[in-house]
Amino acid sequence: MTHINVLDPGASPLDYYGFELRRHREAAELTQKQLGDIVNYTGSLVGQIETARKLPTQEFSERVDAALGTGGLLSRLVALVMRSQLPAWFQQVAELEARAVEICTFHTHSVHGLLQTEAYARAVLGTLDRSDLDDRTTVRLARQRIFEKNEPPVLWAVISEAALRQEIGGRETMRGQLAHLLAFEHNPRINIQVLPFSVGAHAGLTGSFTLFRFTGDPAIVYTEHYGSGHPTANPDTVKDCSLRYDHLQAAALSIRDSAELIRRVMEERYGEQRDADGDPVA
Repeated sequence: MTHINVLDPGASPLDYYGFELRRHREAAELTQKQLGDIVNYTGSLVGQIETARKLPTQEFSERVDAALGTGGLLSRLVALVMRSQLPAWFQQVAELEARAVEICTFHTHSVHGLLQTEAYARAVLGTLDRSDLDDRTTVRLARQRIFEKNEPPVLWAVISEAALRQEIGGRETMRGQLAHLLAFEHNPRINIQVLPFSVGAHAGLTGSFTLFRFTGDPAIVYTEHYGSGHPTANPDTVKDCSLRYDHLQAAALSIRDSAELIRRVMEERYGEQRDADGDPVA
């Protein structure tokens, strides 16, 4: 059997996950390889997760829960693990996303993390630092599971037209990202509006921000700078940003017209290119 380091389950959510995975596997009298064969992963990966050297995924957790009869324990723990892997300054934001009943966000030059595809997220996260990129991408995408809850939040997203035209990750990545935005066109809980260039001066010129609204708790405004985030429940700030957001929504295209603009940009800017003979260009 592969040697397994002894983990302190109180050290971190990732250590606790590994400890529980090992405990349940051994209770089932399975080796790492045997469990890996059952859930269609390598025994090496099982060992890396048990020793907190690799992040588990939701799919891995669900398969192991089913194989070991844990009652969904690991599937519940994985959300906590993912949140703990976020930068310390962003962990509070992830908690706000998970608790909010309504999220109103305005972004100027990129698509919000809750709406990003895997390829787009990788391109954004890997701009200056490609270390642990797979894990960091997995952690970012895990935040989107809030939309799978029994009562998911309502998301209102106003994005600048610049975010559609700023080519991040290449043409194929952008085409996939815009197609992903269009997939929400008829989802009443995920509403996307584009603020077109033609608007000119607008209420969001000071930068991107997010409003979180809760049941029974004060609303919170979140703004972000390089390497730091600033949530505040200051009533004056919340009131000001709420007014700004109302004006941004009023100036933005309707949900239907926004989808049409996204579709047009996707085809005209990121559509498949062909040569003079009509063949696709590599």
